[in-house]
Amino acid sequence: MVTTASTYLFEATERRFFFKNVSILIPDTWKENSQYKRPKHESYTHADVIVAPPIAPGRDEPYTKQFTECEEKAEYIHFTPDFVLGNKQNEYGPAGRAFVHEWAHLRWGVFDEYNEDQPFYSASSNKIEATRCSAGITGINRVYTCRGDSCVTRNCRMNTTTKLYEKDCQFFPDKVQTEKASIMYMQSIESTVEFCNEKNHNREAPNLQNTKCNFRSTWEVISISEDFQSTTPMEGPPPTPAFSLLRPRQRTVCLVLDKSGSMASSDRLNRMNQAAKYFLLQVVENGSWVGMVHFDSTASVKSQLIQIKSNSERNQLLQSLPTVAGGGTQICLGIRAAFQVFKQQNSEIDGSEIVLLTDGEDSTASSCVNEVIESGTIIHFIALGPSADASVIQMSNLTGGSHYYASDNAQNNGLIDAFGALTSENADFSQKSLQLESKGLTLNSKSWMNDTVIIDSTVGKDTFFLITWNKQSPDIFLWDPSGTLMNTFTVDSNSKMAYLSVPGTAKVGIWTYSAQATADSETLTITVTSRAANSSVPPITVNAKMNKDNNIFPSPMIVYAEVLQGYAPVLGANVTAVIESNSGNTTVLQLLDNGAGADAFKDDGVYSRYFTNYTENGRYSLKVWAHGGTNSTTQSLRRPLNRAMYIPGWVVDGEIEGNPPRPEIDGNTQTILENFSRTISGGAFVVSQFSNTAFADPYPPSQITDLDATPDGDEITLTWTAPGEDFDVGTVKQYIIRISGSILDLRDNFDNALQVNTSGLQPNEVNSKETFTFKPGNIEEENATHIFIAIQSVDKNNLTSKLSNIAQVALFVPEADTSPEENPNHSNSGINISTLVLSVVGSVVVVSIIISTTICILTKRKRSSQSGTVF
Repeated sequence: MVTTASTYLFEATERRFFFKNVSILIPDTWKENSQYKRPKHESYTHADVIVAPPIAPGRDEPYTKQFTECEEKAEYIHFTPDFVLGNKQNEYGPAGRAFVHEWAHLRWGVFDEYNEDQPFYSASSNKIEATRCSAGITGINRVYTCRGDSCVTRNCRMNTTTKLYEKDCQFFPDKVQTEKASIMYMQSIESTVEFCNEKNHNREAPNLQNTKCNFRSTWEVISISEDFQSTTPMEGPPPTPAFSLLRPRQRTVCLVLDKSGSMASSDRLNRMNQAAKYFLLQVVENGSWVGMVHFDSTASVKSQLIQIKSNSERNQLLQSLPTVAGGGTQICLGIRAAFQVFKQQNSEIDGSEIVLLTDGEDSTASSCVNEVIESGTIIHFIALGPSADASVIQMSNLTGGSHYYASDNAQNNGLIDAFGALTSENADFSQKSLQLESKGLTLNSKSWMNDTVIIDSTVGKDTFFLITWNKQSPDIFLWDPSGTLMNTFTVDSNSKMAYLSVPGTAKVGIWTYSAQATADSETLTITVTSRAANSSVPPITVNAKMNKDNNIFPSPMIVYAEVLQGYAPVLGANVTAVIESNSGNTTVLQLLDNGAGADAFKDDGVYSRYFTNYTENGRYSLKVWAHGGTNSTTQSLRRPLNRAMYIPGWVVDGEIEGNPPRPEIDGNTQTILENFSRTISGGAFVVSQFSNTAFADPYPPSQITDLDATPDGDEITLTWTAPGEDFDVGTVKQYIIRISGSILDLRDNFDNALQVNTSGLQPNEVNSKETFTFKPGNIEEENATHIFIAIQSVDKNNLTSKLSNIAQVALFVPEADTSPEENPNHSNSGINISTLVLSVVGSVVVVSIIISTTICILTKRKRSSQSGTVF
C-alpha cells in the first residue's frame, strides 16, 4: 500500500514528494522478532496513520481526523484492519491511491471534492450536475436498486422542493475516463492521477474544498505549503520506501526532579512530592520500569529502575523522593544521570522517557540538547513557576515529549494535573489512568469543600481519590452512590496528602465528598482518577490542546477539546476550558461544537473557542473539564467527514455495474450516554511580544462560516450563526450583505458588489441564530444563472470580519435528465465538457510511517532533517 502510494504521490505532486523512510510500530502483543527494533520517538499517540477497528461494525471507510482550517495539518488518518488487508478495494479502490487521498487531507489541509449531503447542484449550464471535481468526470445519474440478484435502474426524478434530484439518485462514473483530475474527488478512477488545479477546478460544486478553502483548487493550496516552497522537482524516479519494523518494550521512565534552593519557596518541594507520589501510586502503569534522579548543582541517582508489579514497588519508590531543597540548577547533569539509569537496565535507551521537573533557569541547559536528541529518549517537561528554563521546551518538542506548566497557585492543581497526564503513549486504553475530577479551593477554618463526582459504567477500575492541603490535615468524608461512608483514607501527614483506592470496581453513580478546612487560608485540592472497567468497552475520553505551542501577541489562538468514546464522537457535552497565565490570571471559556467561529465542523465531537485574553508574556497552561448529562449527551455514529469516497458502481459499456449498498446507519443515529465527568491538562503554550497599549482593539468579528440561502418565491431567506465583536465574544454592530452574479467577483471584489439593505437587521448576541429575508435587486452580470451572497460583520471600532462562506441561489429551474428509459441500464451522460489536463512533475519528501500499540499505527517524529521532513 505505502510503496504504491509513494509512486502515485510522486507523480501527482509534480515529482516532488514521496515516502522515503517508513517506520511500522508493531503492537507489543505481537510475538518478538529479530527484525523488530526499539522505537525512539515514535508512539501511538503521535501517529500520522492509525490502524484500528472501525467506529461501528462494517464502517471501514478510510478517513482523516481533520478539525482545523484549510492549509493546516490534520490529526491522523484512520484505516481499519479490513482496509489495510486489501478487503475493501471494490468499495474504495486501490489502497495506495486512497492513502494519497487521505495524506493530502492530513499533510496539506485540503478537503473532499464530493459531497454526500449535497450530491447534486444547479450548474450555470442550466442543468443539474453531480458535485465533483473536475466537472470533466463523465457518468450518468440514476436510481439503482437491487433485491437479491435482480437490479433495476431508472432515471432520477426532480424533487419539487429542492429543484434537484430525489434522495436516492446517484452519480455513477464511467469506468473508462480521460479526465486526470481529481484525487480529492475520486482517486479510484483509473485515469485520475492529478489534483484539481486553477484551470480545471470546479468552483460551482458545493463541496468542502470550495467552502473551507475559499474556492481555491487543491493544487493551489498544496502549492503554497511550506513543503512545496522548500522543494524542487526531481529528475529521476523516487527511491523505494525503506521500512523499519519497531516494537515498543515495557515502558521505562526516570523521574528527574529539581531540588535546588528555589524549590524551598512557595511550598514547591512539597507540591512536587505530592504530584510525584500521585504519579507513582496511580498514573504509571503496571509492568513499567521506573527510576529516580535528583539534581541541584550536582545530580544523584536515588533509585535504579524498578519494575512496577504491585504496591510494594510503588511504595519503595516513594521513599526516594527529596526532602530538602538547596543548591543551584544543573539540568544537563540530571539528564545525564538519567541516561546512566537507563543504561544500567539496557544498553539501548531508545524510547525511554524522562519526566523532568524544574523551577529554575540554567544557562547551560542548551549544551545538552543535541545529546538528548541523539540519545533517542523522550523528554516530558514540567515547568514549575514562571522561571523554569525555556531551553528544555526545545528538548521536549524535538523528542516528541509533552510540555506542561504549573503556577505557584496550588488551588489550580496544575502540578498534579501535569503528572496525571503522563500516561503511556503506547498503552492500551484499558491500562490508562483517566482523570474524572481535579479542583481546588482556598478556605478559612471550618469551611467546607463539598461536591460530587460521577463514576460512569465505562470506568471504575483502580478508582483513586486524592486530597492535598498546605497547612493542616482536613476532616474528610466520602460516600459512595448507595450512601455508604468510605473511611479508609491513608493519611500522609509529612506530604500533606490523603488518598483512598476503591477496591475492585467502583460503584456506578454519584459519589459525594466533603472536606473541612482546619486552618485559615487553607488550600484544599481533590483529584479523582479511574481506569476502564472493561477491556472490551472503550471509556469516554477527553483530549485537549491549543492550535500552537508558541504565539506572538496579538494573534488569536484556538482551544480544541475532543470528547470521544473509542473513535466515535460524543455530542452535547458541557465542555469548559481554563487558561492560566504565569502570574495566575485565569480565563474561563465555554467550548462549543456548533460549527461557527473557531469551531470548524458542527457535531464532530470537537469543541472549540478562540482565546485572546492575554495578560502577559510567558507560559500559559490549559485545563479542560467535560461533563455529560443523561438524555443530553450522545455518542454519534454518523459517518466521519474527510474520507475517501465509497464507489457506488461503474458505468461499463453504458450499463451500471453497481456495488452492494454501503452498510447504512441513519446519520441521526445516536446512542444516549449516561452522566460522566472528565478533566485533563492540555499542556502549555508560550506568548511573546505582549503589550497593554500597542493595540486598542486588535480583534475583528470572527468569520461567518455557515451562511445558508433558501429561495421563497421572489425572496431569499438567509440564516447564519452570529459572530462576536472580538472573534466569538460580544455582539457585532452591523452586517454588510452583498450579492453578485459571479462567485469570483463577489469573492475578490466584495466591496464593489451590490449591497443589500440591512437597516432593519439588528445583530443578535454571539452564537445566536440569525435570520434575514430580502428581495434581491437586479445584478449587473449578464447571463447570470445564480445569485451569490456573502456577509461581512462590523464591530464598534469598524473592524470587519473575513468574508463569509458564499451561499448561492439558482435563478432558474434546472433541466432534469431526460434520457429515454427504453433500456434503463444503458444511457449516455449527456455531459459535454472540455477536458483540461494538468502536467505532472516533482521532487522529494521523506516519510516515516509506523504501526503501534495493541493496534497498528503509522507515526510521525517531530523533527526535520536535511533530507526532508521525517514523519
